[in-house]
Amino acid sequence: MTAPTFDRSIKIAPSILSADFANFGKECEAIEAEGCDWVHVDVMDGHFVPNITFGPATCKAIRPHIKGVMDVHLMIAPCDQYLPAFAEAGADVLTVHAEAGPHLDRSLQLIRDLGPKVGVALNPSTPAEAIEHVLDRLDLVCVMTVNPGFGGQSFIDMTAKVRRLREMIGDRPVHIEIDGGVTPATAPLVAAAGADVLVAGSAVFKGGSVSNPAPYGENIRAIRAAAEAAQG
Repeated sequence: MTAPTFDRSIKIAPSILSADFANFGKECEAIEAEGCDWVHVDVMDGHFVPNITFGPATCKAIRPHIKGVMDVHLMIAPCDQYLPAFAEAGADVLTVHAEAGPHLDRSLQLIRDLGPKVGVALNPSTPAEAIEHVLDRLDLVCVMTVNPGFGGQSFIDMTAKVRRLREMIGDRPVHIEIDGGVTPATAPLVAAAGADVLVAGSAVFKGGSVSNPAPYGENIRAIRAAAEAAQG
């Protein structure tokens, strides 16, 4: 496992939901070689969200191909019984949805006990105040800027929520992550509001491939530059 060190510099976390599923290992190696900071793994169960992706076995299989942070986002419900398997598979950050179960505090404590960094995700319709009581348990808040379930959706403006979370977090060492519709055009909006981890799927993988990874680097640098310019 690679425990992420905390700082508020911009981190680009490509979502492998947009990668070539037949070449996951090589795709992870390619995006890291082209300058990404984290590798984001979107786990969907066909129940909490209307799509099915992959589970702990896939995470375990790609873990040896990731030198840095494997950021695992669980869009599943219930989640508690699966947390040990994802931790064992090598998740460095393990994020559950605030909406996925009635006992969020218990889920977050279980992640902490298992070892990964602790994340919570908020759907667009869920207010920042829904997690105010668990801020001291968190290492990351993931703000969904699309309705979860599918890649390639259009950005939903959640900048007011990001600003509110940044106020609530204060000086706690908690990352604010953005997931959905991140491009060089939208990245400055959320970076200026206080986000520091940007998940991008199609915006990173478009135009490239394992055999032609240079566009991945160009896309990563474009998103980073736009966000850093807005961050000041």
